[in-house]
Amino acid sequence: MPHDLYDLTQHPPRSPRVRLGGLVILPRMIDKARATKAGKNGEYTYACSLDRNVLDFLGVDADALKAQIDKGLGDGEILTWMLANAKHARLPQEIAAFSAFHEQRAPSAPGGRAKLSEYQSSTPAGAKRDDISTWFDVLDLDDHQSFGGKV
Repeated sequence: MPHDLYDLTQHPPRSPRVRLGGLVILPRMIDKARATKAGKNGEYTYACSLDRNVLDFLGVDADALKAQIDKGLGDGEILTWMLANAKHARLPQEIAAFSAFHEQRAPSAPGGRAKLSEYQSSTPAGAKRDDISTWFDVLDLDDHQSFGGKV
C-alpha cells in the first residue's frame, strides 16, 4: 500500500463503523498502528480506550498485535493472526453482538452524557445536529471536521 495511506496528519483513519471480520473499530485501530509506525499518526493514538474494546474482547495484546502490523501484513492477514492468537475465541454471533453494541453505544452515565452535550454545543455543529447521539457519531463528526469538512 502507498505510504501516504498511513498519513493521519492528512486524513482520518477509517470510521469506527467499518468492520473487518465482523468487528467494528478494528480497521481504524490498524490504520492508527500503521500511521504510528510511519510516524504520521497525528493526534490519533494506537491502543487507546476505543481500541482496547476490541483488544480486550478478543484477549489480544496490543504490543504483540502492533508487532504483526509493523511487519506490513494486510488487513486479512492481521485478522487471521488476531483470531489465531486470541485468548478469547468468539463465535460469529458474539462478534455480531459486540459490533452492534458498540455501533449504538451512547453515553449512559451522567458524566458521559454531559461530555456528549458539551461536545455537541462546542463544535460548529451545535444544536443543528440532533443526529449525533452515539460515540461513533461523535468520532465520525470529529474526523470530518478535523480535516476541513463542513457540518
